[in-house]
Amino acid sequence: MDITGLIVFLLIGALAGWLAGKLMSGGGFGVLGNIVVGIVGAVIGGHVFSLVGIAAGGLLGSIATATVGAVILLFIVRLIKRV
Repeated sequence: MDITGLIVFLLIGALAGWLAGKLMSGGGFGVLGNIVVGIVGAVIGGHVFSLVGIAAGGLLGSIATATVGAVILLFIVRLIKRV
């Protein structure tokens, strides 16, 4: 992965984490927190999308996949915090 790919990867993670925070009405988590939530969300979203049989390609597909995964991640974290 070259430096451009790494920057795009981090920007997608940051955007997905921020979007997930807004969708889950929790707000943002700071730049580093958004990146971490977005990257972990991308892994979760990619796994869930592959189980369902959805192939999301391109920049918008990557953002959507990471955002859906990040929302799932935040939902699970909230469930665990309640217990």
